[in-house]
Order: sequence, then C-alpha cells, then structure tokens
Amino acid sequence: MQSQRITINSKDSGQFGAYLSLPPTGKGPGILLIQEIFGVNQHIRDVADQYASDGFVVLAPDVFWRQEAGVDIGYDDEGFKKGFALMQGLDFPKAVEDLCVAAHTLRALPEVSGKVSSLGYCMGGMLSYLVGTTKGAVDASVCYYGGGIHTALDRAPQANVPMLMHFAEKDGFIPMQAVEQIKQAFQNNSAVEIHTYPDVDHGFNCWGRPMYQQKAAALARGRSLEFLSRTISS
Repeated sequence: MQSQRITINSKDSGQFGAYLSLPPTGKGPGILLIQEIFGVNQHIRDVADQYASDGFVVLAPDVFWRQEAGVDIGYDDEGFKKGFALMQGLDFPKAVEDLCVAAHTLRALPEVSGKVSSLGYCMGGMLSYLVGTTKGAVDASVCYYGGGIHTALDRAPQANVPMLMHFAEKDGFIPMQAVEQIKQAFQNNSAVEIHTYPDVDHGFNCWGRPMYQQKAAALARGRSLEFLSRTISS
C-alpha cells in the first residue's frame, strides 16, 4: 500500500496528524478509521492498510492530539493504563468535531471517488457512532464494540445513515444488557444492523491482543466489507 502521514487543520486553528493509506488502484471510497485508546499504533496502521488493499482510501486521524500528539502505545499493562487515562481525559465533543473535519478532508481528497464511512474500534467505535449521528459528517458508520453507545441513545433518532455494529457477547466492558438497550433503541430503524458474537471478548478483532478470535474477526470483517460495498462503493 502507498501510505503517508498528512496534517489536518482543526476548526480552532490547531493541527493534527493522520495516517493515510491508498488502495493499489489509487482511488476508491473513503474510510475514516478511528483508533482504539492506544493511538494510531502499528495495529491501526495495519488495519488501514488492510482496508486499503480492499480498494478503500483510509484515513486514521490522531484523536488524542489535543492531549498528546502522536500517541502510539502497545497492549501491555502500561499501555492500557496510559490509554485509559487519555480516554478519560478526552473532550468527546471536540474529538467528534475533529473527526468531522477529518471526514471532510478525506471526502475532498482527489483519490476518493465514492462516499465516506466512519469505522472505529472500542473508543473509536463509540466515536464512530457519534460521527455517524452527526448530520452530514459521513455516509455510513461501522462500530466495533463501541463502549458507551448505550449512554448516548438520545442520538438514536439522528441515525440517518446506514450503521453497522459489532458486539462481543462476553465483553468485559460492555454488558449484554447494554447491547439489548441499543437493539431496542434501533429496532424500528432498518438501516441499523447489530450483530453479536458468542464466546468472544472485547477487542476480538485485534490480532495484537490475547482476546483476538480469528473466526469472529473474519466474520465481522466480512460483514463490514459487504456493508461498505453496499453503502459507500459506487
């Protein structure tokens, strides 16, 4: 994949970085890839390249730049401690504002020939939901085990773009009771798809973590690709 780091101007005169990965053909629909609490680390860059290999133009912005630019941490205890602290200190409305600017930047790239979807994991799954329920930000939204979505269901009526959610049935952070609340909130919205995966934990898509589960990851990725091909590919 052809990849590079670009700089994006925020609405309040700041600047933040993003990892851009282009498909082999050089053009395609856009994916705004939203990080976990570990920053735009090697795994997220690999995921960006993975989706770029499927023909998408992928942009992964630095969500934590207002606290610390260029966060890139691993999945050990120290990494978890730092990542959680950064998430707890995150100004979510500002982060959504930055992500919407990033989505606009992505959409304006000459390499983007179709629509744009957000796609996020963990904290990024929640942010993908918030971006997806922001008018005019993206054309679709994919949320992997987005913690906290059940606390923001007042935004459910604003879900006016297709949305796909993946949840682990043995998630140590997101109880199935919360998932049921989300399902009920969207039961009359046929554009929102919610899938649960038995016998897997939070983070099952990340091959860099012990909870990685190949079968669930492959199934969820297949569903995500089918969803993206249906909603943003021309």
